[in-house]
Formats: sequence, structure tokens, C-alpha cells
Amino acid sequence: MKTLLIANRGEIAIRVMRTAKRLGWQTVAIHTDLDADAPHVRAADRALRVESYLDIDAVVAAAREAGAGHVHPGYGFLSERSPFARALADAGIVLVGPSADVMDAMGRKDAARELAVAAGVPVVPSYGLDEDPDTFAYPVLVKAAAGGGGKGMRVVRSAADLPEAKAAAAREAASAFGDDTLLIEKYVESGRHIEVQVMGDTHGAVLHFFERDCSTQRRHQKVLEEAPAPTLSAEQQRAITTAGVDLARSVGYTNAGTVEFLLDNATGDFYFLEMNTRLQVEHPVTEEVVRVRHERVDLVELQLRVATGEPLGIDQDDITLDGHAIEARVYAEDSFNGFLPQAGTASDVTWPGEMYADGVEASHDYDTGAVIGRLRVDHALESGQVVSTSFDPMLGKVIAWGADREDARRRLVEGLEGVAVLGLTTNTGFLVALAGSDEFRDATIDTAWLDHHEVPAPDGEIARLLGAHTLAPRRAASADPWRHDGWRSAADPAPVVVDLGGPVTVTDAVSSVSVNHSVAGPITWVHADIDGQGQSATVRDTSASVEVIHRGQRFVFDRHDPFADHGPEAGDGTLLAPMPGTVLAVNVAEGQAVAEGETLGVMEAMKMELALKAPFAGTVTTVGAATGDLVKLGAVLFTVEESA
Repeated sequence: MKTLLIANRGEIAIRVMRTAKRLGWQTVAIHTDLDADAPHVRAADRALRVESYLDIDAVVAAAREAGAGHVHPGYGFLSERSPFARALADAGIVLVGPSADVMDAMGRKDAARELAVAAGVPVVPSYGLDEDPDTFAYPVLVKAAAGGGGKGMRVVRSAADLPEAKAAAAREAASAFGDDTLLIEKYVESGRHIEVQVMGDTHGAVLHFFERDCSTQRRHQKVLEEAPAPTLSAEQQRAITTAGVDLARSVGYTNAGTVEFLLDNATGDFYFLEMNTRLQVEHPVTEEVVRVRHERVDLVELQLRVATGEPLGIDQDDITLDGHAIEARVYAEDSFNGFLPQAGTASDVTWPGEMYADGVEASHDYDTGAVIGRLRVDHALESGQVVSTSFDPMLGKVIAWGADREDARRRLVEGLEGVAVLGLTTNTGFLVALAGSDEFRDATIDTAWLDHHEVPAPDGEIARLLGAHTLAPRRAASADPWRHDGWRSAADPAPVVVDLGGPVTVTDAVSSVSVNHSVAGPITWVHADIDGQGQSATVRDTSASVEVIHRGQRFVFDRHDPFADHGPEAGDGTLLAPMPGTVLAVNVAEGQAVAEGETLGVMEAMKMELALKAPFAGTVTTVGAATGDLVKLGAVLFTVEESA
């Protein structure tokens, strides 16, 4: 039996295992101590511990110990590291991906740019680092030559701002990739991010599997992806897909890869950006719409067949499109509070399609995946799981297929509304609002749109009302003369009022309320008709608060306790940790005078830095952490007493 070690974790590890098992492979997982009982570990035939997913020697040693002839790197971690590819080759193990030499050639944006020019593929106009910045046509984009994911990138609009932007981008690039080399290119104000899925075999064939549009992104991080690209003409589609194949063929590319382009909305021109020498996070949208001889494509299956030396065995004409697909990435982040990373225990988790009619959550089948109708869910998050800031915040992906784009969009919104993660905040409510917006519906969102527009935060009043209904006494028919029905002598019936951070009359504008309690715990599914519209929510009741998930958004309402101590709360001078993370710097000491806006300290989570500043001039009375400390969300970091 062929043995495959998956050098990754989470949903991508499970997704690779699913195909490998179907093809008869033995699967091996690796895990750190934090992931000892993670879903991907339980889904594998065998699991081995490593100190870190980034430890090349440890991962290669695990593959040797397991007798694995092949290693699939997934995405992230070691997936585009040429030293890893060489270490595997030296050990006689096949990487399910391109060669180390190709990774070196395409992994750096500066080297890849030169290869694109040689292959006749258009590139973004650029400037030399030593050129006079006063001669640049602003705005320009400063970006790291190594790595990706939006790290080490700055938009610069004047020569005066260039030195600071270069210094900041270099610091970020050095921290993220160990390489501070920079490029300076023309910045396209309004563009669309178009990428071409390619696959090459070891027999010289290179094919494309059409394109994806990943324009809906925030700070160069993708949020929604779709296939095919909704705004391309047939001529543009042919030109871009041909350019992607030409570049891949010119470097002798094998296995799966993605060639990324920027389409200038003003001119219609497209430019090569970079090549990702691995499977992409958004590969499911391609799988949902691409047909090979009328059968749905499985990119991982093609990867494994190529890695074992098989030819692709198909021609470009065998690859066609059917319908439209859109993917949303579900992250552990508070999108309506600065996109701050979140961490904690996901006390109760429901993904679309994982709930039976009686409200009892079904267990996820990690062997076959969850495809409900034309809704696909790739995830590795389950109830009771701890979400840590030690790893990428992506919890899963919801992918919708439709006969056309609007059909897919509506299915996606409906699917996202079925995601309920209690215990920590996710971006699902943000995704629901974004996918449901007129701008996304009309495909007018470009790569910079989210950086200049706010998605309206959802109103919590419907969530509060639905939460109150789950706590209100039910007025079921009963023969008991003392049953609660609100009756009062010589007065209208007393309304039922529930205090959830404020009084809520549960009968207002609500009819046809249906409440289903989970048999597994304090979870309630409530459905109601409010002002003629059906509304649903998932509710978790505790002694201190009530959590409500409504349209994907998590709301937490305090339960009023008349016997509680309602003493004064911390004043505006107390600075709490806005996210779990690491304290990078403490700039003040207790007793020190500070000015308004002065930076007291800096903390970091998910490679994002946040400065903690004095809210007013005063004296520091508390320093609650030291440099290097790991702090929890809400930890007291500093207290400033305002000057008299």
C-alpha cells in the first residue's frame, strides 16, 4: 500500500486524507502537543508527534519512521520551502509538488518576474530601489520579494512617504520570511485579482483548469474567492489562462500550481504578480466548477497521480466549466472590532448540514466530507476544541455551487447563516453581510474596496429578542389553574419581560415562535416570525450571559442579576488586552507620567502588531505584563490615572 504523510494540520490535512484514502493510500498525520487530539490526527491511519510543523528535520524523520514514500505539504508551513523539498529528495521521498529548483525560481517575486518577462508574460511596471523616488509615478507598491499573504506590502502615495514604507515593509518581510529584499512596482488603484490553476506532469504536459477571481480581499488577504472570474470577457479569459500555462511550461513545472495576475480595471491590461508553487486554499471553487470529460475534477487526486509518475492523460479540450462556485473563509477574528484575532474554546460548533431536523447536531464524517446539496464545507473545528493564536486563524471554508453566480451567491449566504460557533467570535457575520451586499452581488468589488469601505455591523436587537424568547416561560396549554399566563385582575395581561443587558418584552412583534432545546447541553435553536420575516438563531444560556448566533454573528448579552455587586467598573484609563497574544514591548513603568496618545506598549498576535496608547495625559498606576508575556483576551495591561 502507498503511504502518504501529510505535513500539515487542520482542514487541508483532512481534505488531502479524504482523497488519498479513496485511492487506497495509507495516511500519516503529524502533530504538535497542542494538536495531539486534533481532528486531523484522528482522521489519519497513523500519527506521529513533531516539535513544530516548521521543523524540516523532524518532518523528514517522521516520514522515514512511517515508511512514507510521499509527502503532501498542503499550504502554509513548509509547502513552498525549497530546503524541505531537497531534504525529502535526499531521503528518497517524493514531495507532492514541484521540484526544489522550480520553487527557488518561482518562490521569489523578483526572480519569477524575470522568468515571466522571458516567457512573454506581461508584468507590472517597476522601479529600481536605487532610482530617484521623485521620478516615480505614484502611487507605488512596496512589497517583499520573498513570501506572500500580504506580508511586507505597503502602498506609497508620495516620495516623502517612501523611506518609512520601505523600512516598515523590510522589517515585516524579515520577520515573516527571513528575507527583507523589496520590490517597487506601479500600484493599480482599481484592479481584480485573477489567478490561473495549472497542473503539469512529468511527461511535459501542462494544462490549465481555468481561473479564479480573488478580488474580495482585505489588506491583500483573500476573503471570498470564486470561479470562474465574473468580469472577464472570453478574450481576456483565453489570454490570461494561456499566459499562465506559458509561464508554467517555460520553467518545466510539475504538479499543482497557481499563477496570479492583476487585471487593471481602467485599461483592461493584466500583469503577472507571482506564482504559488502549491495547492491553494481556494482550490475547492475550481473543483466545484471544472469538469474533466464531464466528471468533477479532484485536484488532489491529480496531484497524487502526477507524483507517482502517471501522465495527466487528458487534453486541454477535455477540461470544461459547469456553473459557478464561491468560497468564504471562516476565521477566528472579530471583524467589527478591528479584525482582532480571537482565541479560546469553541464550546459548541455547528456547520451547515450538521444538524438534524430535531435540532441534534450530527457528527462530521471526516472520511467522506460534508457536501450538502451543492454546499461544501471543508473544516476541522468541532465542539470543545481550543482555538489557539499559535496557528493560522482560519477555522474552515464554506463553498457554494450554483447554476449561475447569483444562484451560488444566495446558496453561500444561506450556508454561512448555518454556521454557529459559540465560545469565541468568528467573522461569519461579516461574511454574511459582505456576500449579501449589493456590491458583491454586482461584482463591483476590487482588490482595494474592503480597505476603503466598511461593511455595516449587524444590528443586535433581533438577536436580543430571540435570546429573550429562549429564556421566557412557555405558555403551553395546561389544566393547571395556577399556570403562568400573565392574567391580572382588572388590567391587561402582564407582559413577559426578560433582562438581557436591558429589558426585552418577548411578545413584541413576534409570532409563530418555535424553540428546540438540544439534548446535549444548554443550546437552543429558536425560529420566529418577526414583522413578517422568518428569523433563526442558535442560543447558549449560562448563568452569567446569553450567547446568540444570528445570521452568523455572535452576540453576548449579560444576564441581569439583581443581587449582584454593581460597583463601579474600570474607568477609561484601564487598557485591556484586545486579543490573546504576546507582549512585544512595555515602554513605561508604574508612577511614570505619560502624554495623551503615548504608546505604553505593543502586543502581537497572528503576526499583527497593535500599539496600546494612553487614552489621556496622566500617571501610569498599573503595569500588568512584561515583555514576552503571553496574555489572554481582556487581561489588564496598563492603568492610567488622569491628571487633575
